[in-house]
Amino acid sequence: MEQWSAFLADRWYVILIVLVALFLVIRIVKTFVKWVLVLVIAAGVLYYGYNYEGSLDKIKQAVTTVATESLQQQATDLMKKEAQSAKYVKNKNGSYTITTTSLKLTGKPGDEEVKVTVLKQTFTMKASTVKAFVEEAAKNGN
Repeated sequence: MEQWSAFLADRWYVILIVLVALFLVIRIVKTFVKWVLVLVIAAGVLYYGYNYEGSLDKIKQAVTTVATESLQQQATDLMKKEAQSAKYVKNKNGSYTITTTSLKLTGKPGDEEVKVTVLKQTFTMKASTVKAFVEEAAKNGN
């Protein structure tokens, strides 16, 4: 149902053109061919609207990607600003936790990814991206 409302909102002009075409077909053609044409046009619109969902998935994926990249960039900027005041804690299981006023980072030495929490949103980042931040926090020993 969601794809239909998006289809109608984005492609209302297609529906308008189809309605005008159907009106002309019904007014001009007076035989069995008229109803065949009406059915073909209606089937085409239904098929087009049904397959419109793929466009919505692409839009959702693009928005999610942009939001994630933005949040990761924000986290990286915060790490640069707050590296001096970061608190490094080595956990009993061998992992480490680094906290600042704005973010929390958890990981294990040697892992390729770490978990970062910013603005109550948790996501993973490559450990190589945050390596300098981790080293700075460990060096400070806060």
